[in-house]
Amino acid sequence: MSEHILTAIAVRQAERLDKYLSETVAGLTRTQAAALIEAGNCSVNGVVVSSKKSPLKSGDRIVLNIPEPEPAAIQAEDIPLDVRYEDGWLIVVNKPRGMVVHPSHGHHSGTLVNGLMWRCGESLSGINGVIRPGIVHRIDRDTSGLLAVAKNDAAHLSLAEQLKAHTVTREYHAVVHGRFKEPSGTVDAPIGRSASDRKKMWVTDKGVSREAVTHYETVSEYRHYTHVRLRLQTGRTHQIRVHMAYMGHPVAGDAVYGKGNPAFLKGQCLHAKKLGFIHPESGEYMEVDSELPEYFEGFLDRIR
Repeated sequence: MSEHILTAIAVRQAERLDKYLSETVAGLTRTQAAALIEAGNCSVNGVVVSSKKSPLKSGDRIVLNIPEPEPAAIQAEDIPLDVRYEDGWLIVVNKPRGMVVHPSHGHHSGTLVNGLMWRCGESLSGINGVIRPGIVHRIDRDTSGLLAVAKNDAAHLSLAEQLKAHTVTREYHAVVHGRFKEPSGTVDAPIGRSASDRKKMWVTDKGVSREAVTHYETVSEYRHYTHVRLRLQTGRTHQIRVHMAYMGHPVAGDAVYGKGNPAFLKGQCLHAKKLGFIHPESGEYMEVDSELPEYFEGFLDRIR
């Protein structure tokens, strides 16, 4: 059991407890914070609270207890992985399109985590317990590209802090519908969960929305499409897909936010091409790059 003792300083009026914890404790998501609170693992000013919506005020003393992670119960599977970097602290994998990152309802096997369990065994970090061992960030099932996985808790905390500080280089390439009025620019528009469909995200400043910033630059233009390079300043769920659709240029092949997608593409044309971060042990900046995958190059050949 690890204990975190925090003093709320300069919190916004009546800020929710789960939101404050997720923004303050490294590696802790809002969902995990809510679960810990509801399980009775958090107290405010000496009183155990059970509501994730409990409001805070400046000066509140918060004690959060995080139970030791359970032994991973995920079945290891001999799944070939395209490893682009590996040492004793972390591993960077080039995930193929169509692969789910971690087991979930309806996806109990064949995931990246199943393959990592086979390759790395118990050397993955345990901060995320039995659900996402080693996973610091993730990319959608139908997005291909680079993903960093922590092999110990120190690496996990370091990478999580860098992600929270927006210092990780996350460069994507995509083919989107139409042409941009400007060859480069920035989309600065908050993202929250859709009020009409809880499985979708949208640009909104209502409810629980969060800052979202995406920088884009045109690589090449075609008759009906544009090949674009994108850099994430923040990392919200479906951020690139939502921002591109918001601009009127949805990602080609995106069945959720797209329109008129070509049947032969068989999925969205979005690839996490480059990943850069400070190495948790050496303290030096490192960058891993990848080539555009075959499906991406094939689509570019078709639209040329």
